[in-house]
Amino acid sequence: MSHVAFDPDAAAAPGSGIYGLPFDHSTSRVVLLPVAFDATTSYRPGTASGPSAIFEASMQVDLFDSRFGKVYEQGIWMKDEDPRVAAWNREASELARPIVEAGGLGNFGGPLSKINTICQSLNDYVYDETMSVLKAGKVPGLIGGEHSTPFGAIRACAEMNPGMGVLHVDAHMDLRDAFEGFAWSHASIMHNVLNRVKGLGKFVQVGIRDFGKREMKFAELHKVDVHLDIDLAEKMLNGAAWRDVCATMIEPLPAKVYVSFDIDALDPSLCPHTGTPVPGGLSFAQASLLLETLWRSGRKVVGFDLVEVAPRTVEGEPEWDANVGSRLLYKLCGCAQERVG
Repeated sequence: MSHVAFDPDAAAAPGSGIYGLPFDHSTSRVVLLPVAFDATTSYRPGTASGPSAIFEASMQVDLFDSRFGKVYEQGIWMKDEDPRVAAWNREASELARPIVEAGGLGNFGGPLSKINTICQSLNDYVYDETMSVLKAGKVPGLIGGEHSTPFGAIRACAEMNPGMGVLHVDAHMDLRDAFEGFAWSHASIMHNVLNRVKGLGKFVQVGIRDFGKREMKFAELHKVDVHLDIDLAEKMLNGAAWRDVCATMIEPLPAKVYVSFDIDALDPSLCPHTGTPVPGGLSFAQASLLLETLWRSGRKVVGFDLVEVAPRTVEGEPEWDANVGSRLLYKLCGCAQERVG
C-alpha cells in the first residue's frame, strides 16, 4: 500500500510519525488509535500515559525485524490523541478514585452511573474510529490505556469479520462481572466481549496466572481455551519446544483473528510499572515467537490492541516499559502484515 520513499536506517526526522515513519492515513495499511484512558484501574494508574510514551520510545526501534522483515513497508501511522478521551479520563478518574479506594464497597450509585456512561461514550468513540479504519480497508491497532479501552474495537472487527477468533494474551482472565461496580472495568473486558459481542469464533487465552474461581467457571461455560502460565512453564521444563506449544495453542483459532495483548502477560521485569503486575509471565522472545507462529500459520490478523503500558514514575529513571512496549507493538504490526508466498 505504501509508496513513500524512506530510509529505515536513517535517524527519525523531527515531526515524523511513530517509529520515525513518514506515512499518513492514506499511505498506511496499519492505523494506530491511541486511547489514553485508565479511570477504572484497580491497583495503580498510569497507563493513560502509555500511548505518548510508546510513541516517544518508538523512535529508538530499528525497523528491520529478523522474523517479520520490513514491517514498516506496509505503512504504519498513529492518529493524534483525541482531547475528548483526555476529558473523559479526567472526569471518570476523579469520580472513580473514592470507589477504588473503598474496593467498590459502599453506596456509589450516582458516581458509578456517571462513570459507566462515560465509558459507554468511550466505547462508542473507539467503535466508530475502528469501523472507519476497517471500511477504508486498513488494519486497526489500538494503543491503551487500560484494558477496558478496546471493547469498541473488538466489536467493530467482529461485525466486519463474522466468526472472528480472539487471541487474548494476558496475566489475567479479565472475566469479572462489573468489577468494583464498574460495568466497563479493565477487569471485565473479556466478560463484556463474550457476553455482548455477537458471532465470535474461538477464544484463546495465553499466559493466565491470576484469576478467580468464578472467572474459570465463566471461561468453561463459554468454551474458552485457557493456557495457564504455570502449565506452559511445566511443559517447557519437561522438554517441550516453545514453537510446538505455540502451534498447539493457536490451532483452534479460525482464519481471521483479533489479538488483544496486555503487556502484563510478560515477565514483570519487562513492564515494572504496569497497573497490575503478576510474578511469572512470558519472556519477550516467547511473546514474539507466539505472534510469529500466528502470522506464519496463514491466519489473518484483522485488528489488535496493546494495553496496560505504563511509563516510568520517577523522573530520570530509564524508560523501560515504553521501550519494551514500542517493540512489542512493532511485532503486532508485523503479525498483521500480509504474507507473500
